[in-house]
Amino acid sequence: MTVLVTGASGFVGRELCRRLVGLGHRVAGAGRPAARLPEGVEHRRVAGLSPATDWSAAVAGMESVVHLAARVHVMHDDATDPLAEFRAANVAGTLRLAEQAAAAGVRHLVFMSSIKANGEETHGLAFGPDDAAPIDPYGISKLEAERGLAAIAGRSGLAVTVLRPPLVYGPGVKGNFRTLIKAVDRGMPLPLGAVINRRALIGLGNLADAVRACLETPPPTGGFRVFTLCDAETVSTPTLIRLLAAALGRRALLPPVPVGLLRLAGRLGGRTEMIQRLTASLEVDAAAIAAAIGWVPPDTLEDGLAETARWWRNKESPT
Repeated sequence: MTVLVTGASGFVGRELCRRLVGLGHRVAGAGRPAARLPEGVEHRRVAGLSPATDWSAAVAGMESVVHLAARVHVMHDDATDPLAEFRAANVAGTLRLAEQAAAAGVRHLVFMSSIKANGEETHGLAFGPDDAAPIDPYGISKLEAERGLAAIAGRSGLAVTVLRPPLVYGPGVKGNFRTLIKAVDRGMPLPLGAVINRRALIGLGNLADAVRACLETPPPTGGFRVFTLCDAETVSTPTLIRLLAAALGRRALLPPVPVGLLRLAGRLGGRTEMIQRLTASLEVDAAAIAAAIGWVPPDTLEDGLAETARWWRNKESPT
């Protein structure tokens, strides 16, 4: 295949590019001039992700496009109008790419959405492809982009696959998961022993493999499909920490502080969103992708955590 990957220099992009190159595919990465791409990836320079981005040179000659580039979710967004900023990049920027890809004869676009297009937490029923009730600006922008892509697919013939992963972890991870690794490795007590919840995650290797599988089994011309996906195991926050501690060769310290007290402390300390993620449930139903293309995650959660721990121990960037 000839595949263009946007966001090719990022956390997911680099792993995906390496895998596709290793399978013998011709891979190009769309990014800023200073972007560093994996070996074997052709650099196609674009100015960024905006409603005015010219993708025509980047998509020329491509059979498929994997769109990973996005304005990402942040815990404390200081934009005056966050929703407008997310819409400019994640909606208008994405739809411009799709329109220009379709005009250039690209047959299939894989769009990396987010489980945030479904919502923030589940209450007994796992999120599936048909659920959509986003709460924050990031999730809203992802769902609006999905709907715009469905319209483009219907009128242009471009086939579109949408993937909605939960939190992604693996070598090179940043953000809250990296902070958690550091805390566990330092032996810090984490007052989460009383939390009873169920959280879905997905390892970096599993997500890259799911994209590979989608590229190899595209929908028909003009087809549009949405897949929710995750690791095979769904675990509580305390169990995740214990597994991570074991992978790091540490002992998990989990004092059992009542969840109500944690949430009160989160409100008082301005960390409501962080506490919500640690204490609430977020379950994902991956049955649709298994039924449609036969994909199941090749790596276990423990495999993914062990690989992440090895990277952390080596203190080497996967780049």
